[in-house]
Amino acid sequence: MANTEKLRLGVNIDHVATVRNARGGAYPDPLRAARIAEKAGADGITAHLREDRRHISDADIEGLMEVLNVPLNFEMAATDEMQKIALRHKPHAVCIVPEKREERTTEGGLEVAREENKLAHFIAPLRDAGCRVSIFIAADKRQIDAAHRIGAQVIELHTGAYCDAYADGELDTHHDELDALREMATYAHSLGLEVHAGHGLTYDTVMPVAAFPEVMELNIGHFLIGESIFLGLEPAITEMRRLMDEARAER
Repeated sequence: MANTEKLRLGVNIDHVATVRNARGGAYPDPLRAARIAEKAGADGITAHLREDRRHISDADIEGLMEVLNVPLNFEMAATDEMQKIALRHKPHAVCIVPEKREERTTEGGLEVAREENKLAHFIAPLRDAGCRVSIFIAADKRQIDAAHRIGAQVIELHTGAYCDAYADGELDTHHDELDALREMATYAHSLGLEVHAGHGLTYDTVMPVAAFPEVMELNIGHFLIGESIFLGLEPAITEMRRLMDEARAER
């Protein structure tokens, strides 16, 4: 049976800032990318302000809060500094992610179960300020249960292992990871959590995940910024939007 409810697309603009910072100048401008993404059909903009500021800067967050007509999903580590920044800006949503200085990008999901008490206290002021709190986690029942207990409203399932297995031609692993994502999306939804997904999704991997009726939002960035080199940013996003809508309509 088709789920006709629109699946939201959040476009992550981190790597526009990565290219800008490679030369230390002002171009390309992530805010311009955000406006193009809006025009192309993005339902929200995602930006990760890392502790090391390797891509998105504090000024980018300031600018996004001023110019966006769609919600900002502010990705951040669970640190006092980031909590203060989020409380100052009060974005529509904050997504708590793991962060290591030596990593190239966010690797794996947040370990919620081992840090349950700390994270519960960390997110409480964000919820009180009106931010919608999301936790970026692996497709793991233990982590989903912990995210539910600490009061998160949303979980974002890490799709990286599923996408990596596809890219490496490991089809059995790819199917196993997809099954795990499907099962955990259903389980999280049964707890009353809103389910999002993201990390590593491409034109080749997005449709099976987009077809999950419980998933309400996909956050996609690196692939779209890379594809924009060849197609342009607006056409790259438009094609992703088309594939998501097609997958949703077929179920």
